[in-house]
Amino acid sequence: MTIVRHDTQARMSRAVIHNDVAYLCGQVAGPEARQGDITAQTESMLARVDALLKEVGSDRERLLSATIYLKDGSDFAAMNAVWDSWVPQGHAPARTCVCAPMPADELKVEITVTAVVKS
Repeated sequence: MTIVRHDTQARMSRAVIHNDVAYLCGQVAGPEARQGDITAQTESMLARVDALLKEVGSDRERLLSATIYLKDGSDFAAMNAVWDSWVPQGHAPARTCVCAPMPADELKVEITVTAVVKS
């Protein structure tokens, strides 16, 4: 049984791979988008998911699950508009979306995903 950890620090790893499944840490908007609206933050956040998936040998067609945390439920429709255009048709993961406080005041959305690693 092999566990591979990526970018491990004292508190967390950016990704952990076990049995060809990648578990990504929570992703939020990058610094350039943190003052933006929910659309800008969701686009930035998902671009960061893409980059981390690529780093661990996966992509959005191999998503298994996603948990999305929204600061404000009124942003649900706008976030979904970005999400729906990002998820490849026929490859939607199991997904949960909840309202939750964010770790920084300017953040509006965060996501965690699991995905299969390419063999």
